[in-house]
Amino acid sequence: MSLAQVAAAARRSAALPLTLAVAAIDVDGDEGVGVDDGTVLPVASAAKLLLLAEVSRRLDTGELRAGQRVEILDADLADGTGLLRRLGRTGWTVEDLAWLTASVSDNTATNALLRLVGREATGDLAGQLGLAHLTLHDRVRDVRGPDLPPVFATGTARDLAHLVAHAVRGTLHAPPASARLLRWMRANTDHGLVPALIGHDPYAPGFPAPPPEGLLVANKTGTDTGVRADAGVIIGARRLAYAVVAHWDTALGASTERAAVHAIRDVGRTLAACAHRRAPA
Repeated sequence: MSLAQVAAAARRSAALPLTLAVAAIDVDGDEGVGVDDGTVLPVASAAKLLLLAEVSRRLDTGELRAGQRVEILDADLADGTGLLRRLGRTGWTVEDLAWLTASVSDNTATNALLRLVGREATGDLAGQLGLAHLTLHDRVRDVRGPDLPPVFATGTARDLAHLVAHAVRGTLHAPPASARLLRWMRANTDHGLVPALIGHDPYAPGFPAPPPEGLLVANKTGTDTGVRADAGVIIGARRLAYAVVAHWDTALGASTERAAVHAIRDVGRTLAACAHRRAPA
């Protein structure tokens, strides 16, 4: 199956009242497709991959230590996704916060890591990797006033997919940094978007080695008002880095949200069919 069919799956949403941006890259080949993949959209927590990539890079260089303690400040606290704010423990390490950010998209852990490395550093890394439109604008906030950036992060499906492709190829900074980011992504507990209709075992051993049969998935999702995003890799006979971002006017109601989720899952099912088969010669 050709990746062109992934583009066809994305275009099936054309009649829906939403934007569906899709990018897919055959990590080991030259094939790639995109539909509206250069459109800058809010990408919500999918952009936390860029923060995690910078944390992983600093662990490689020694600028950070995995066991380094990080104080959680009142300014870091945020509701929404995550567990840290609800737990009684107060001592957390850099690696603890990374696992929490990757696995349950913990907003408080995200804010603590972002404060630790600085938002400017994530912009520098994006520039080094050629991700011109992937930007963390601010920390995660419960309320956004008129004097604040309107969203946490924006980006393109193309940049998100290329960020994942860097990790899979081992070119994020150095192979250990890339492998670490993939391990964190593998711990993600939200498989409700692209992986939802994919037959896979999220706990299968051996990641990221291709399985003898079946598929492996590692991903990061993002959810905000009028936004659903998912970026990751599907590993089978082929390794496909992908990103899918849906954006719509929330005044259209819950039916549009449901349509967005169904469209993303349809793209995921097509991606899985492509990953099962080797690229045509």
